[in-house]
Amino acid sequence: MPTLFGSLRRLMMAPSLAEVTFSVRGFPVVPSDATRKLESIPQSVICGFEWGIDARDQWEVERRLALVDPEFRGFAYEGATMAFTILDAMKGGRGTHTRDLLMGPGQPHIFLTYIGIGFAMARLPRPLWKKVMPDLTGSAYYPTMSWLAVDGYGFDRAYFDTKRYVDEQKVLAPYPWEGSPEYFSRAVDQGIGRALWFINGANVPGVASAVARFASHRQADLWSGVGLAATFAGGCEAAGLEQLRREAGEYRAELSQGVVFAAKARTFAGFVPPHTEVATRTLTDLSVGDAVALADATAVEHTGPAPVPAYEEWRANIRGYFVSTPVS
Repeated sequence: MPTLFGSLRRLMMAPSLAEVTFSVRGFPVVPSDATRKLESIPQSVICGFEWGIDARDQWEVERRLALVDPEFRGFAYEGATMAFTILDAMKGGRGTHTRDLLMGPGQPHIFLTYIGIGFAMARLPRPLWKKVMPDLTGSAYYPTMSWLAVDGYGFDRAYFDTKRYVDEQKVLAPYPWEGSPEYFSRAVDQGIGRALWFINGANVPGVASAVARFASHRQADLWSGVGLAATFAGGCEAAGLEQLRREAGEYRAELSQGVVFAAKARTFAGFVPPHTEVATRTLTDLSVGDAVALADATAVEHTGPAPVPAYEEWRANIRGYFVSTPVS
């Protein structure tokens, strides 16, 4: 049940469903059944955010999230996590909404809930960032995969300020996330790469051209984000995915690494849609099961701040597999 202050927060902070559509954002997307389904992903995030920012208690939010179709439920959890992160920040970082959600029913969606924290970061001043990540000790992949919050921050900036961060390629100032400020921009670019998939409506030539317009040293991380989005979100048939694989060229290993992370995230959440099966097989020559096995076999344990985060070591291990695997 909404509260008065919750409703005011929702009215002030939540974008409308129309505001995140491709046409309103001005993206070069031709409407189709596939692009309308892709559009439903950011709309699912908005629904989750509205429920989280407006609800009287957490049980109600969790119950609403449970009613979302399994294919889109993780995205709704992204939005709810974004809302709870903002609510906790408004309490000076002393709130427990985010931790309770992520250690509870949000656990299967942990990869996406990290991204939701990044969405909140895009709306909070940087001095508050040091308290946005709750202590999730005991949670799977914590804190290794917390870099997905920075990925989510990059996605948000590209999606909602496309002119500055895609057209003009503005580089965001570093931040010492997990004690590694030098890696911050790379994680941001991974999120921008995911956003390019949506901004171009999963149109492969458009996505490839968008990546190619970026500085060469940024393209590897962008292609990784593209691979993750193409596999997790979908929007493209097998023929288009085959073209995507060709377009990646020298960045095939980076594209494939993103695919493997997407397959892992979908499997961990307990629901693997058909498009994830198709994308994984087409882009990597692996089944979803084999991709997950590769992710598990190459995982790196977090041991504290380091010049190369455990997250990037894991990514590098996966890339290494594809570098050593002949292109078919």
